[in-house]
Amino acid sequence: MKTNARTEAEITMFDNYIIVYKFIQDLHFFVTGGDDENELILSAVLQGFFDSVALLLRNNVDKREALENLDLIFLCLDEIVERGMILETDANVIAGKVAVNSMDPAAPLSEQTISQALATAREHLTRTLFQ
Repeated sequence: MKTNARTEAEITMFDNYIIVYKFIQDLHFFVTGGDDENELILSAVLQGFFDSVALLLRNNVDKREALENLDLIFLCLDEIVERGMILETDANVIAGKVAVNSMDPAAPLSEQTISQALATAREHLTRTLFQ
């Protein structure tokens, strides 16, 4: 297995695009933007994306785990960017929103995290109040 000791993102320019990238084990993470974009903002997006994926995959970020949880990774992207606009870069907020959106409401409370259990309780309370 190939590993990369560097944990910092690399920044390069290619055909009038700024590319911020990071290699972790056997995965490659890229964020691109036009040449008028701020490299620090793109780097913050990449770091937020990587950290939220690491949180959701419980720091087991490798190709096999990523493929098994590709739906969570796509949800992370959806929480970070919409139509080219950056919405969020805080990994804890992103992972929290993805965890709440991806939880199985039929799962027993013992198998849910605290935030998922609170979201389930809030949803049940809201349903009861508005009926």
